Amino acid sequence: MNIASFLQPKLDVSYLRDNMTLRQGLEKLRRSGYSAIPVIDSEDRYVGVVSEGDFLWNILANNESLDGITMKRTEYLTVRDIIQNGKIKAVCIDTNMEQLLEQAKNQNFVPVIDDRSVFIGIVTRRDIITYFMNKN
Repeated sequence: MNIASFLQPKLDVSYLRDNMTLRQGLEKLRRSGYSAIPVIDSEDRYVGVVSEGDFLWNILANNESLDGITMKRTEYLTVRDIIQNGKIKAVCIDTNMEQLLEQAKNQNFVPVIDDRSVFIGIVTRRDIITYFMNKN
């Protein structure tokens, strides 16, 4: 089975640009309703994923005390500054379903790229599990 049939295309997926400020990224993540979101660069290449926790720990690290937390400091950092490269690996569009399942064990979605590392969408863990449940 080709994973393209499960692909949610980039057009339908929330994602961040790596040059967005932390504030912009956090606002977009909040509007998306997700706890993690893919990040791409200016040439649409997949860079990684950032999560709510990545934002939280970075905001806490850039404020001296919990009493003095301000969003003003988030305007000087970019999403690129907090991304953990390699934490969530992308797969190529020609990946088989078994490899996709292995990748989805530890994440809610799997980013999908083409042969130039351009982000083309995601496959959700729900869709992968549904495929294997219906296969039996």
